[in-house]
Amino acid sequence: MRRIIVFNSMSLDGYYTGPNGEIDWFIHDPEVDHAAHQRMNPDTILFGRATYQMFESYWPQVARNPKAPEGARLMAEELNQMTKVVFSTTLTEVTWENSKLLHGNVVEEVRKLKTDEGADITIFGSGTLVQQLAQEGLIDEYLLLVMPVIVGGGKLLFNDVPKTKLERLETRSFKSGVVLLHYRIGQDAG
Repeated sequence: MRRIIVFNSMSLDGYYTGPNGEIDWFIHDPEVDHAAHQRMNPDTILFGRATYQMFESYWPQVARNPKAPEGARLMAEELNQMTKVVFSTTLTEVTWENSKLLHGNVVEEVRKLKTDEGADITIFGSGTLVQQLAQEGLIDEYLLLVMPVIVGGGKLLFNDVPKTKLERLETRSFKSGVVLLHYRIGQDAG
């Protein structure tokens, strides 16, 4: 069965975006990016509408931009090749290569995806999707990058998520002040 790994940046006070969806407080640190990349091997990304639109408006252009940093271009090329599954009730199409739009029951669709052949499935952002899947016990691991900032408000990553015991796999701090937290769902959870 494929693992579902939530990979998110968050503030020290638990927000994954500010009050208006802003993420300008994220720290982009190549050392952190490399470390996070080593801890998962996804070939599929799950997105909610808002996060998909944010990624789709940025990453495809980075892959074609010779002035973009090499690490960003490599990340963009990798994202372009991955299967992107978008859950939305309002979008009518998705145009980023290797993307598919699903309007059905999120939980049923993700259960099917977990049993398909393939590598890891990851979720970036998409807090509502994370919350829905956590409520159903479909998340296997959390790979969180805690930014050294207090945002003071915004969207909480773990809003309406049931109490869940976690097993720490790793904690690592970086010169940038970012702390990587890697957990899997505890054996006696759910």
